Amino acid sequence: MRRLGRLALVLATVTASLPAVGGPAAALAVAPAAVIKTDFPDPDVIQVGSMYYAYSTSSGSGRIPVASASSATGPWTVRGDALPAKPSWAGNGGFWAPDVSRRSDGRYLMYFTGPSTATGRMCIGAAIADNPLGPFQPVGSAPLVCDASEGGDIDPSSFVDTDGTRYLVYKNDGNAVGRPTILWLQRVAADGVTFVGGRTELIRNDRPEEAGVIEAPVLVKRPSQYVLFYSGGSYTGNNYFTGYAVSKSLTGPYTKAYRPLMTTASFDGAVQGPGGTDVLGDRAFFHGWVDRARWMYTAELGWANDYPVIRGSRVRYEAERGAINHAEIRSGAAGASQGAVVAKLDYADSWVDVTVYAPVAGNYTAHVAYAAGYGDAQHRVTVNGGTQIVLNYPNRGWDNWTQVSTGLTLNAGWNVLRFQYQTRWAELDYVELA
Repeated sequence: MRRLGRLALVLATVTASLPAVGGPAAALAVAPAAVIKTDFPDPDVIQVGSMYYAYSTSSGSGRIPVASASSATGPWTVRGDALPAKPSWAGNGGFWAPDVSRRSDGRYLMYFTGPSTATGRMCIGAAIADNPLGPFQPVGSAPLVCDASEGGDIDPSSFVDTDGTRYLVYKNDGNAVGRPTILWLQRVAADGVTFVGGRTELIRNDRPEEAGVIEAPVLVKRPSQYVLFYSGGSYTGNNYFTGYAVSKSLTGPYTKAYRPLMTTASFDGAVQGPGGTDVLGDRAFFHGWVDRARWMYTAELGWANDYPVIRGSRVRYEAERGAINHAEIRSGAAGASQGAVVAKLDYADSWVDVTVYAPVAGNYTAHVAYAAGYGDAQHRVTVNGGTQIVLNYPNRGWDNWTQVSTGLTLNAGWNVLRFQYQTRWAELDYVELA
């Protein structure tokens, strides 16, 4: 039996002097800030000099509303309609998910999705302006991409690689016609509207949590890899999420992350259905539902070995992947995350170091999953070799994985959390940091 014959070596000299914590009252995670508190879905944000400009899907503020601010966190002011003139190929209805970038000639290029009168589907168009506030003037008499047989085409975004080559990334709206939904990469000339060669498939809808839908692609180049952000699920509810996929090569293959980057649950309900995400520098911008509107939020973004981490959104770190001393990994643990836990943390020199990443210095919440079955247990938790607390684990039974939470103050970048034996016995499954 794995839990028989254990010694209870209590560290009585430190127990009385360390604060004992554990439970929701300790939560210190910093939630994303709602910076446009009106309907502003699918935000795209650019910076020009010291000013920030944001564009959104159609709302009461216009066909393509535009807002400006002197800081990423606001205050933001909705300035009006950036696309007052409807393109000749478009009919009545909403215009979706704009993207604005600056071309090498200094002019501003807008991609947008609009209703095609010829096909009855949503298609991708372009417009040009000399000022980020507009007015943007539609380009040409036809959409850039419009294939009714694949459901139409939506959610365009621009990407410029490190060599200056420009690309259009977009989605074919296959879920609208019972066909696969695919995110595509299309090389374009410097003008952004002249296609060069054929398109390349990046990823498609192939996971249950996506409910047949992936969309809103945004591509970012990091030193070691390309990161493709996307939204999944139905945009109308709390199951909408932001995920990502990575590749060493621009054209793939791309591998989707094991867990989504942002969900309603990962934010502990602070944002409902986070999606339509854009990335600008060290910030992510996205929408979330408030009543019947989608507000624009922003959160701090960090890169852990070139993988994205959003402050306030839980990231899971498996305890069994940490550095372990005088303990062991127990595989096949019933109900445990990825089936393994750290067990036999039963001695004075038993510990596991879990390394976690903080996008910026400040307050965070660690949600610790454990099981304890021989009475209430405790671990001493040390942060970066300094601050110490005692974490309480109420007796809930073995293999009944339960979370307790504690607030932590972390440095920017990597931090080491040491979980060390204190009293009685507990096994560790994972730590989620928000």
